[in-house]
Amino acid sequence: MRVYRILLTFLAVTLSAVSAQAQSQGPLRIEITQGVIEPLPVAVPDFVAESPEAAQFAKDIADVVRSDLVNSGLFRAISKDAFIGQITAFNSPVQFSDWKAINAQALVTGAVSIASDGRLVVKFRLFDVFSEAPLGQGLQFAATQATWRRMGHKVADAVYTRVTGETGYFDSRVVYVSESGPKNNRAKRLAIMDYDGANVQFLTDSSAIVLAPRFSPTGDRVLYTSYSTGFPQVYVLDVARVTQTPLGNAENEMTFAPRFGPDGQTVVYSSSVGGNTDVFRRTIGGAPQRLTTAPSIETAPSFSPDGSQIVFESDRSGAQQIYVMGASGGEPVRISRGEGRYGTPVWSPRGDLIAFTKQHAGRFHIGVMRTDGSEERLLTSSFLDEGPSWSPNGRVIMFTRETAGASGEASLYSVDITGRNLRRVPTPGAASDPAWSPLLR
Repeated sequence: MRVYRILLTFLAVTLSAVSAQAQSQGPLRIEITQGVIEPLPVAVPDFVAESPEAAQFAKDIADVVRSDLVNSGLFRAISKDAFIGQITAFNSPVQFSDWKAINAQALVTGAVSIASDGRLVVKFRLFDVFSEAPLGQGLQFAATQATWRRMGHKVADAVYTRVTGETGYFDSRVVYVSESGPKNNRAKRLAIMDYDGANVQFLTDSSAIVLAPRFSPTGDRVLYTSYSTGFPQVYVLDVARVTQTPLGNAENEMTFAPRFGPDGQTVVYSSSVGGNTDVFRRTIGGAPQRLTTAPSIETAPSFSPDGSQIVFESDRSGAQQIYVMGASGGEPVRISRGEGRYGTPVWSPRGDLIAFTKQHAGRFHIGVMRTDGSEERLLTSSFLDEGPSWSPNGRVIMFTRETAGASGEASLYSVDITGRNLRRVPTPGAASDPAWSPLLR
């Protein structure tokens, strides 16, 4: 059996694509091995337009599928210029010899039509070229024409899942802080976009500084910190209606660094009371519950996916370090053990890792560690990297990178959890504080 290794290791293990050398040896599948050599070559011809008005959609949706797969770092899209065969009808038999000749290992075919009610209908199939067999059943999606990009993301997610065995992450959004103006006087407002930087929309104006937006588990609300009253307060924003309300009722309550719990109703955050910063939790509209009482700064809390624990940063040991405690408080346990300062911890949606920012020897890093602090791995190194946020499947991290100097500005980057496939995420201007949504519904 021929082993085709994919360009991504997931910590100690790696996904490798395994193709059969002959049809009798079975279809393309994924198994866990070590080491990586190159991404999986995939052919994605333009989708077939089953009506003239669907022609542009057919081309554009295929472009989105190609881009998503390449962005993952696991796939290499074969240039259309290299294609020998053509897909002229969705149900036509596939001439696998044409795709073998250009060393394609996977083939994605699709078709697009316009239904009588005006909706866009997209269908696709995925094939293992070497075994000359489909990978799973074909799928069909239907939605409004305005959501054609989402349909491309859905196709790419399905391909990603069938080849890797992992849940996809392309049909998701990112909320972030859009920045403009000079470095010493930045105007900031909340913006939301597709995970790949498309479809940017602004959620607030730039009349007040905003920080640290965070999605709810269902993606319909965003927590963020605003200085509209002159000091930090947490607000809850309804994404669809673009309306916001304060988390608490006290006008002079200083609250910041919020995150939702997995139930979508509980919020954990930091508050400054009597000159001391501690971690609190509350239900939306409910009374606050103080979880820490040490004479130190406790901030940046994040729930575990099951809601049983909270990870946060504290300088109770004399420097920023990462601690874990029960969701209702109790004695915290320090888990960061390396040299340097640790901050902005956030629990992976898979529950197996904690991402963090580390400052050491004049450099900033994004890293991951096990939930007990073991197996620390630094993924990036730069003048300033901070604020990691997990993709919905827990395999990619988005973060802020800022360049040095008076003209330096913040940008969004993503990296997989092995430190490979570092990519800048396109935004219209400077951007910081990204937060990844769950998969859209």
